[in-house]
Amino acid sequence: MSNLQTNHITTGTYFIGEKQPLILEVFLGTCVGVAMYDTEAEVGGLIHLMLPEPFLPDSTYMPEKYASNGLPLFISALYDAGATRENLKAVIAGGAFVGHITNQDFDFDIGGRTFDIVKRILVEEKIHIEKTETGGFFSCKLTLNMENWEYNINPSGVERLSGDINISKPSSADIEETIEHIQPIPQVALKVLRLIGQNDYDIANIALEIQKDQVISAKTLQLCNSAIFARKKRIDTIEHALVYIGKDILLRLVINAALNSFFEQSNTGYSLCKGGMFHHAVGTALIAEKISVFTNKSSPSLAYTAGLLHDIGKVVLDRYIFSSYALFYRGMEEKINMIELEDKFFGINHTRAGEILAEKWSFPQVLTEAIRFHHNPEKSLKNPELTHLVYLADLLMSRFHTGLEIELMNTENLNMRLEILGFSLSDFFEIVDFIPAEVFKSPEFVFGGQ
Repeated sequence: MSNLQTNHITTGTYFIGEKQPLILEVFLGTCVGVAMYDTEAEVGGLIHLMLPEPFLPDSTYMPEKYASNGLPLFISALYDAGATRENLKAVIAGGAFVGHITNQDFDFDIGGRTFDIVKRILVEEKIHIEKTETGGFFSCKLTLNMENWEYNINPSGVERLSGDINISKPSSADIEETIEHIQPIPQVALKVLRLIGQNDYDIANIALEIQKDQVISAKTLQLCNSAIFARKKRIDTIEHALVYIGKDILLRLVINAALNSFFEQSNTGYSLCKGGMFHHAVGTALIAEKISVFTNKSSPSLAYTAGLLHDIGKVVLDRYIFSSYALFYRGMEEKINMIELEDKFFGINHTRAGEILAEKWSFPQVLTEAIRFHHNPEKSLKNPELTHLVYLADLLMSRFHTGLEIELMNTENLNMRLEILGFSLSDFFEIVDFIPAEVFKSPEFVFGGQ
């Protein structure tokens, strides 16, 4: 038997190849995945489509994420690889309504519109559609075996269900003990977080503090010399990093290095893949930063930091999720709000657990509030615009980059929430285009490895 490798196809990308011991996989929520193969030419591939078509004239910088642009490119590349129209077969999946559904989700119907364009292009091209499994209310995983051209479409996370799991709920004492014994974020990173929250700091003094922590310094320099920057000259000191990449990026890398280690403490419950919680956190941070620049509602550094920290409370509950996964899975199928599920099973939810950690570590109040209310941003009083930024970034991340972790975000009061940031519901399609391309790249590229 061949030793099959797995290649995860990220949003807005595709892979094409000849017969080989490789499985292509894609996690799909609102997005649509199309697997195509030609058994005669022994060539095939898979594309991960995010949106039906560009909504802005200048938003074609990543054409593969649009069905109208990306699918023709994908088909043309298959022809170039030797496939023929007569022998090609297509399998389509995704386009679901994910999370707590409201009428607005049906009005947007991004997945349905994407599927309609995919089907129209395939019909016009006279390519046989072997199977279609789209819509519904649950994210899924589409796989294509490049060795025998077998495909599978399964609900995300179903492989983790087991009738042998002994479900036991933690007591309040268990939760308190977990909070007490969690390895905290390093002191140097906490200092950086507090200074960013105050928006008043001396970068030279921060650099000195960073150098006192050898572990954080080493990890930060590793990120500086990773594929993110691809510089010819190696950066060997924090002082050099300040010169070459600037203070804003340096501070971001310090916090990234610290949060990576923090999330690694627990990674079997919420995460659906290795490093899922951290990947989701950084993606949310990047989106929050992008929206803050566009709206001028918060400083980019503060928005990025709040996005990175919003789910720290999940580390408290993560170890208990795995044994309760069957109950959580059933709750997700029933479209129960994530906060309600956590309160029901644990007596506490991840936003409250995150608030406790933030207060314990003396986070600035604006960051603590964004952590506590990112699922219900209208409850935020100190800096509601920042909390709304994090909510919107988290919503976009959970809807358009699924497969990283268990996340159910709701769109209740979405119109009001968008208005706080100067948007309306009619702007939502354009807002989706704010998601930076870096969000969909591999963790090794964006974060310098796990």
